[in-house]
Amino acid sequence: MNQRLPHSLTRVEDLAPQQDELAGWRQHIHSHPELAFAEHETSDLVAGKLEQWGYQVTRGIGATGLVAQLRVGQGSKRLGLRADMDALPIQEETGLPYASTVPGCMHACGHDGHTTMLLGAARHLAATRRFSGTLNLIFQPAEERGFDSGAKAMIADGLFEKFPCDMVFAMHNHPGAPQGNLLMRTGPFLAAGDRVFITLTGAGGHAGRPHLAVDPLVAAAATVVALQTVVSRNVDPAESAVVTVGRLRAGDALNVIPGAAEIGISVRSYSAAVRALLRERITVLVNATAEGYGCKAAIRYVEGYPMLENDPAATALAGAVASDLVGSDRVELAFPPSMGSEDFAYMLQVCPGALVRIGNGPSDGGRGLHNPRYDFHDGNLPVGAAFWSRLAEQFLA
Repeated sequence: MNQRLPHSLTRVEDLAPQQDELAGWRQHIHSHPELAFAEHETSDLVAGKLEQWGYQVTRGIGATGLVAQLRVGQGSKRLGLRADMDALPIQEETGLPYASTVPGCMHACGHDGHTTMLLGAARHLAATRRFSGTLNLIFQPAEERGFDSGAKAMIADGLFEKFPCDMVFAMHNHPGAPQGNLLMRTGPFLAAGDRVFITLTGAGGHAGRPHLAVDPLVAAAATVVALQTVVSRNVDPAESAVVTVGRLRAGDALNVIPGAAEIGISVRSYSAAVRALLRERITVLVNATAEGYGCKAAIRYVEGYPMLENDPAATALAGAVASDLVGSDRVELAFPPSMGSEDFAYMLQVCPGALVRIGNGPSDGGRGLHNPRYDFHDGNLPVGAAFWSRLAEQFLA
């Protein structure tokens, strides 16, 4: 699998002269971010370019999602390549000349880059046509939603019935890894991610007369502390799990005991058994703690993305293509799993495939994912486009 491939297949040098143009596309998308299921302008831009290059474009799959199909030759194999298009509800703080023009919304996860890399490959493959088979390019909305997301919506709309794929692949950037390095692993790669929304209800009152109130803020504080034991005292240390409280809201005035308090939790896990255990323990602990402080708890437990698991054959193919493209010294085939989640996991439950990560360079100074100072590295655009092109050429040989 690691033998040198024929030079008729795409190389990074073939896409490098297009880097400035690709960067222009990416920076335009970056300047005009759109949230989940509202990617209308982005979808229009993508569809327009693909139709210009000769793809048959089908829109409205999963609301703002689309699929572009190109058939070449008589080959019977079918390949799916997926990119996500949505942004995040974050106020950008990069100060870049192409920073977001939409208040409170920015591409803080690199989906502008993911979309552009696949567009670059789409144009190159349409021009060279060095493959035989069916190429399905999947441009997906709403990856960041956390539940009822774009991948789930596209599948429900018949994505793989209308556009059957023998394998499907996706790519996500990875701040902290050397720029342009390609990272992957066989098997479990990203965690299942669930969300818990809790409202603790007490009885509000005057701050100077706490004995006449039932303080839900104190109950909430105790609950936050108690939740820290869910993993440390219930989950086998050999397993991986995370319970993070990301929201604690109660009251406005300093002289008022509020009537209710809200807690929001992110829950991550790798095994079905641990996922079920976390749900059970969180539910019991929250109810018991609330009762102990005289409050009532209302819990909404939302199961989000499943664990993402890469298919062995698909990962081996991606690794072979990556090693030949950028050199084996810039490819990690056993990259450590992460507690992040990805709704591409839904697609991998239906069709074998793999998620590949591409290094985005240093993550210091607030340049990590979901940070207001994050920016996608434009040097990755020709690398990612060349990877997709070469993968398609080899799979659809």
